[in-house]
Amino acid sequence: MTVPLPVVFIHGLWLHSSSWQPWIDLFREKGYAASAPGWPGDPDTVEAARRGPESVAGHGIDDVVDHYAALIEDLPVRPVVIGHSFGGTIAQKPLGLDRAAAAVAIDAAQIKGVLPLPLSALKATFPVFRNPANRRRSVSLTAKQFRFASGNAVTEEESAALHARWTVPAPGKPLFEAASANFSLHSPAKVDTMNSGRGPLLLVSGGKDHTVPQVVTRATLKQYRHSEAVTDIIDFPDRGHSLTIDGGWREVADTVLTWLRQRSPETGR
Repeated sequence: MTVPLPVVFIHGLWLHSSSWQPWIDLFREKGYAASAPGWPGDPDTVEAARRGPESVAGHGIDDVVDHYAALIEDLPVRPVVIGHSFGGTIAQKPLGLDRAAAAVAIDAAQIKGVLPLPLSALKATFPVFRNPANRRRSVSLTAKQFRFASGNAVTEEESAALHARWTVPAPGKPLFEAASANFSLHSPAKVDTMNSGRGPLLLVSGGKDHTVPQVVTRATLKQYRHSEAVTDIIDFPDRGHSLTIDGGWREVADTVLTWLRQRSPETGR
């Protein structure tokens, strides 16, 4: 009996894991065993997350990586890991360690070695960096802040609706860790980009993304230049950081599905 290929979706900062539900439904329809477990400390619902922001405060990249590594180990076969924003950063970690059959990193936050730091990215993350104490806290985005960071490529009305439906408080620590990655020998944002025996990786970028501009994704691609493994990149020129949750999500999801079919990742451990 063939075991359906598991697909693990990983959300980024300020979005609840339930924001992946349309993707989960689509991938299950296509025969995948899809799920979207939350980060450590994530409550089950958006409402609960907003009521208890302290539950995610202080969690860093290593906490999140270890959390998903344990979940992956319990799966019957190596999964495809698909992440958005910081989830895209996390998705690259198990792939580099041969614990995933393939990975898709959508508008992934910077990994160690990525140098560009565009002004729009600094503005998008300023709500965290404006106070060093936020390293130990959780931080929420206002509708205006979300509009600049994620919803700039959709209408103001859609951006406000997405903010109201999906946004939750997020830990500040991962952003501080990513910002200092190139000054830390053992940064948790370090990914094994040299592994030539790993499964295929797809990097996806939005041309209008303020939080993770295309130059960051291109610099991430360059980090994999010494690996002989498949590393592909797809650009959506007119899309912003909300491309996984806004009205155009299906185009992105269909593109990812097509790529998975073409690359046919192995299902065995």
